[in-house]
Amino acid sequence: MGDTGAARRGRRPAGQDTRAVVLDAARAEFLERGYDAASVRGIARRAGVDPGTVRHWYADKRELLTAMLGIAPLDPAAMVQGVLPGAVEGMGERLVRGVLGLWDDDSGATVRLVMPAVMADPDLRGLLPGFLGAEVLGPVVARLGVPDARRRASLVASQVAGLLMTRYLVPVEPLASMPVEEVARLVGPNVQRYLTEGLD
Repeated sequence: MGDTGAARRGRRPAGQDTRAVVLDAARAEFLERGYDAASVRGIARRAGVDPGTVRHWYADKRELLTAMLGIAPLDPAAMVQGVLPGAVEGMGERLVRGVLGLWDDDSGATVRLVMPAVMADPDLRGLLPGFLGAEVLGPVVARLGVPDARRRASLVASQVAGLLMTRYLVPVEPLASMPVEEVARLVGPNVQRYLTEGLD
């Protein structure tokens, strides 16, 4: 006699869109537990599949969230790994260069498509701070070992969000058309101040 109270795990019957079920479960898990506390194992349990089934499509929870947001080909974590090496003094400029390099790849089309949808959904909007903190700003600030890490990360986020807005969503010239290197040179010092300099 089988246990009818537990969700059947493993491969789902043919005809069911398991990937869609996994993404639905991921959304529910993220919204209930937050990005930091959510796990692939918890998402798999909620979807009624094995963790290996989830990892067949998504290596980790970062990939699950970016798939939910429609930005799965982009890898913010890989961008951060390109920012961290090198002198601390140039990190602000490298961060601006990395962020713009990530989103400039399709001339900002992904930003223009995804960000309005996220901003219109209060649930997804609430997930963004945890995601950005864990995958982008957290590693950068942790590398610096500076005091007031959360305050600094929030100030950097404000600068980056404003840059994305005025470059892609509501283009302000000549910023919207400037080469990435020029923007990094001009805006990088502001980000650097938030990262490493005195805030008083």
